[in-house]
Amino acid sequence: MAMVKVKVCGVTRVEDARAAVAAGAAAIGVNFYARSPRCVNVETAQAIIATLPASVCGVGVFVNEARARVAEIAERVGLRAVQFHGEESPSDCAGWSLKVIKALRLRDRESVSAAAQYPVDFILLDAYVEGHPGGTGRAFTWEWAAACDRSRLILAGGLTADNVADAVRAVRPLAVDVASGVERQPGIKDAELMKRFIANAQTA
Repeated sequence: MAMVKVKVCGVTRVEDARAAVAAGAAAIGVNFYARSPRCVNVETAQAIIATLPASVCGVGVFVNEARARVAEIAERVGLRAVQFHGEESPSDCAGWSLKVIKALRLRDRESVSAAAQYPVDFILLDAYVEGHPGGTGRAFTWEWAAACDRSRLILAGGLTADNVADAVRAVRPLAVDVASGVERQPGIKDAELMKRFIANAQTA
């Protein structure tokens, strides 16, 4: 079985991106949602993405953003993937030349069924928290993920170095996604936590 990949999301500093890559991250996420404590401007995102080796995917996170604005930022920053973390429709997620991740915030087991409607490369499953599109540190019931195609599943929601191995064993996703679970404070990653998280995810 292939080793699970790790996406470190909500990176706000170049040094955190470098530490994540050194620890084995396969993807780095930069957040463009203005209400997020992890939001970065285009210039900061450019610096973060520019530091990534070719083997690591730079992902931009957007919430209900205009298509033209997403395309403009993606081109300026040099993103290789976009992640839609709001109420975007299947048509909003279609027709991109980049890789596309659609995040679904799960209220219950039935919420997973929406995944089949999205013509995207990857589905990210996260916990539903009223008024917060992501990065909440809350988990959902992992068994709900069983209905999702594992070959395009990214598991998120409340993952930490202490529970990620259990999550990987329970769900067997393609990848796991972490933001708050490897932070000292919102947007400031901890290099040791990232090392532990990635090692535990990949040895599960």
